[in-house]
Amino acid sequence: MPELDLDKPLRPSKHVRNTWMRKWDWDVHDLRKALKEGHRIDKVGRDKYEVYTRYGAQRRRSRKLIVIDYPEEIFIITGAEGSY
Repeated sequence: MPELDLDKPLRPSKHVRNTWMRKWDWDVHDLRKALKEGHRIDKVGRDKYEVYTRYGAQRRRSRKLIVIDYPEEIFIITGAEGSY
């Protein structure tokens, strides 16, 4: 599994905050827990990762978060939902 330090500070983009986190009723703590419980992490670029998780009240629905691993923080670009 690729190395992604999930203990760094998280910074969700404005898009993630205003759409996905609001829709899923998540805060930053839920976001961190979902990233840590992610059952699949794919490295798709030099510093970009796709994290797949089934965190939340509806565990039958999957969530995908696209993150960039910067040296000082983890930046969450966007999210998506569906089933895989």
